[in-house]
Amino acid sequence: MNALRPDCFSPTESATEGSLGHIKRLADTQQLAMAPSTMKAVVKTETGKVEVKLIKVPQPGSGQVLVKVFAAAQNPSDWMKLKDGWGEGPECVCGHDFAGVIERVGPDVSPERKAGQRVAGWVDGCWSVEDGGAFAEYTVVDASLLVDLPDNMSFESGSTLCFAAFTGCQALWQNQNLPTPLEPAKTSFPILVWGGASAVGQYVVQLTKLAGLQVITAASPQNHELMKKIGADAVFDYKDPEAVSKIKSFCGDRELSVAIDCASLPESVLPISQCLGDREGTYIALVMPAQIPAKHIKSDFTFVYTLLGKQTKGPYDYPAEAKHYEQGKSFAKMLSQILKENKIQANPTRVVPNGLADAQFWFDYQEQGKVRAHRIVYSIDESSSYL
Repeated sequence: MNALRPDCFSPTESATEGSLGHIKRLADTQQLAMAPSTMKAVVKTETGKVEVKLIKVPQPGSGQVLVKVFAAAQNPSDWMKLKDGWGEGPECVCGHDFAGVIERVGPDVSPERKAGQRVAGWVDGCWSVEDGGAFAEYTVVDASLLVDLPDNMSFESGSTLCFAAFTGCQALWQNQNLPTPLEPAKTSFPILVWGGASAVGQYVVQLTKLAGLQVITAASPQNHELMKKIGADAVFDYKDPEAVSKIKSFCGDRELSVAIDCASLPESVLPISQCLGDREGTYIALVMPAQIPAKHIKSDFTFVYTLLGKQTKGPYDYPAEAKHYEQGKSFAKMLSQILKENKIQANPTRVVPNGLADAQFWFDYQEQGKVRAHRIVYSIDESSSYL
C-alpha cells in the first residue's frame, strides 16, 4: 500500500463536485463496453480486514440490473460490519453506496430502466457473497431502488446519496405522518435534527426543509456554516451546556414534538429528551433504539436494510417486509424527483487517491473518528492499474 498521510488532504477537498474534468464521465450506451467476466473488488478476509481481489462479475437476476460503478462512498457501517463480525465469512464484497451507469438489464425490470442510464444506489455490502457490495467495478442492484443521477452531478457526489438519504427518509416517514417534500406542510412547525452535520443529518436537514418545516439542528461550531447553507433555520452547538435552554427559547410557544437523533450516541439522549419538553413527543434514533428517560416521549428507530425487501440480520433479525420494500421504492422515486429539480445537495466529499487499493487504510481512518461532515469517496476507473 502506498504511504498515505491524512494531513496531506484538506478537510473540504472536493467539497461538492470534485474536479469535473477528471471525475465526471459521460454515460452513453454506445460508450459502454461489454462487462468482462472478472472484476476487482474489495472483499472481507478471514482476519476481518479487507483486500482487493479478482472475482467474478455478478449477473443480474429477476428485477435487477448490473451497474458499472464509477464511484463509491464509504459509510461508518462499512468498518463497523467488519469489527462487529456481521455477515457471512470471507469473500463478501464490501461497501454500500455507489454511483455509475447501468450496464445490463435483467429480466422483469421496468422498461423505464435501460442500459446507459446514470444512477446512484445502495446495497447491503459485506453481508453475503450473493448480495455483493459497492466497492467493486460492477455491482448488481434491485432496479426499483435506484435513484436517477442528473447530468449536472458527478458520480463522486452522487455516490454519497443513497444509504444516508434512504436512512433519513425512513426515519422521517416510515412510522411518522410528517409532511414530505412532495406534499409540504401548509403550516410550518419546528423539528429538531441532532447531529445535523453527519451524513444522514445533512439529508434530514434538507428533506425537512423541503417539507416546509422549521429546521433546528445541533452540530459542532465548525459545521454551522454548512448547516445554514443547506437550509437549517437555527443551529446550536451540541456541546454548549446551555444548548437545551437556547433551543427551547428559540421555539418559544411552538414546542418541539419530533426530534431525529442522527448522532444516536448515549450522551445525546438526555439533551434531546429535554428539548422535547413536557408534552408528548417522538424521539427517532438510527439503528439502535434509545432508552428514553421520560415516559411521555415515544421512542422510534430505523434499520435501513429493511427497505431492501429481504430478510435482514445484524444487531436485529427482521423478516422481509413488503411494506418496507414499497416504501423504499417510493423513497427512490421521491429522491429522483428532488435531484431532477436540483433541490438537494450531496454530502461534501474527499476523493482519495489510488482508487480502492487503500481501502483498509481509509476504513481505519474513519474508525479513528477522523471523518467529519464529509465522505470518503473512491473513484473507480477500470483503466487504472492501481485498482
